[in-house]
Amino acid sequence: MRGLSRPLAGLCALLLVSGAARAASVAVEVEGIEPGGLLSVALCQDGLSEADCRTGQQAEPRAAAQRFVFSNVTPGIYAAVAYQDTNRNGRLDRTGLGLPLEPYGFSGESARSARPDFARARFVVREPGVGVRVRLSRALPPR
Repeated sequence: MRGLSRPLAGLCALLLVSGAARAASVAVEVEGIEPGGLLSVALCQDGLSEADCRTGQQAEPRAAAQRFVFSNVTPGIYAAVAYQDTNRNGRLDRTGLGLPLEPYGFSGESARSARPDFARARFVVREPGVGVRVRLSRALPPR
């Protein structure tokens, strides 16, 4: 019995440490919000496709900047994406060429000169957490 207590204690310590690693939070500050519509913010891993962005939140716009907090985020590499569904149809409207018609943005981007890229938008989440900014802008003027 005595020989089992040390490995068991080690396993318990490992479980406590790994459990604490899941307690990170991510605060996403969305700026450039227009009046009306619905804001959608998501955390993405491994890419920027819808399948890679499984953790999300939505809220009514209350101000030109709004904070979204994601709790219990597993440490790792993420990107944040946001868009404003101004006509509330449940999607980011696009032109026939795929250009967004509504405000959108990504973490880590200061200027839009190329197609969105996970490598440019990524950030690292460690305990206790991280804060990132996403600036919404339009690819084209409102219609």
